[in-house]
Amino acid sequence: MLSCRPVDTNASVRSVPVTRVTVDARTEVSDRVAVEQPLQVRLDGHPFSVIMRTPGDDPHLAIGFLFSEGVVRSAADVRAIETEEADVVDVRLSSARAPALVDLLGDRREVAMNSSCGLCGRRTLESLVVPGDPLPVTWTLPARVVAGLPDRLVPAQAAFAETGGLHAAGLVWHDGPLERSAEDVGRHNAIDKLVGRMVMSGRVPLADHALVVSGRLSFEIVQKAFLAGLPMIVAVSAPSSLAIDLAARAGLTLVGFTRAGRFNVYTGGARIR
Repeated sequence: MLSCRPVDTNASVRSVPVTRVTVDARTEVSDRVAVEQPLQVRLDGHPFSVIMRTPGDDPHLAIGFLFSEGVVRSAADVRAIETEEADVVDVRLSSARAPALVDLLGDRREVAMNSSCGLCGRRTLESLVVPGDPLPVTWTLPARVVAGLPDRLVPAQAAFAETGGLHAAGLVWHDGPLERSAEDVGRHNAIDKLVGRMVMSGRVPLADHALVVSGRLSFEIVQKAFLAGLPMIVAVSAPSSLAIDLAARAGLTLVGFTRAGRFNVYTGGARIR
């Protein structure tokens, strides 16, 4: 039986032996790779889901994930977060939220989420419906600022600089400065780490921020942004068709291919001047 027991429960990067091959030679070297390990999320001691992630900021990852699942709606729903056991985060719900625990556990996912999947384990198409009204346009950004947002994320990508193997996400104030960033092998995990921190700080919805991501834009990225009240997403790569459709319905500004001083606006162009 194969297992994936962790080697180091704290590091986000580790060294591995590598054979580097050219057409003329082979060389044995050491290389740095991103760590991917399972994290079990529990609710009041009961297993709820397993997330494949890069270790680091696990409590906020768990809260961000539970927020996007509708389990945690605000910091008031959380009585405590326990992390004594390696690769386990146990979220203890408040007394007001605890009565919903039976229903929450009854609808839990029965598969592990890999690091590239934010929707694994959903049972019905109806569960993908995102509730809420379209986000209003309350601020705008100059095109030159939007074009430079991915560059503001680069200095915060220390683990990516070592490995080339992690995604990054950042929260940017509507007037441009990068407030906080996160890295993970899963792009949706990086967003959950950011959102989870803001949930516990009582700062959601994030109506005054834009989300910057280092990869492509999929449905679950737009979904997570909308649920957190983020009105703009800026990415260096392409969006999917479903991401565009959801962004249009949700009133989000969706920007892709943000490179070399130019970008594509797919929805919500009124926020860019």
